[in-house]
Amino acid sequence: MYSVNVRDHFMIAHSFRGEAFGPAQRLHGATYVVDAEFRRRALDADGMVVDIALATEVLRRVLGELNLRNLDDDAAFAGQNTTTEFMARVVFDRIAARIAAGELGPHASGLDGLHVRLHESHVAWAAYEAALPGADTAR
Repeated sequence: MYSVNVRDHFMIAHSFRGEAFGPAQRLHGATYVVDAEFRRRALDADGMVVDIALATEVLRRVLGELNLRNLDDDAAFAGQNTTTEFMARVVFDRIAARIAAGELGPHASGLDGLHVRLHESHVAWAAYEAALPGADTAR
């Protein structure tokens, strides 16, 4: 499996509900370093996994929708604990939608999977990964 990884970051504010979260039930901030790893079994005709410049731009746009926001005030997250794990899936889904919409160009047509990792600190992170719709997993 070949892969290309691009990285960016975003900052949010949020709070959690539930005793399991202790002091994090209060409003607090987080800065996430995000790795988006695009995967494919075989390189395309140009010897690429995906156009790195387009992948970088798509990640930047997705994170820009979340950056410097209080997620507690965002209707899209109403009633949800926006944990690092949950947010990894949110970023994954938003990138996957942009891939499906063709925003990563023709080199993205053969992508098999995507792995999104949110680094909460230098010692802790969470991730979500899955095959992309239309991926030929039998190859």
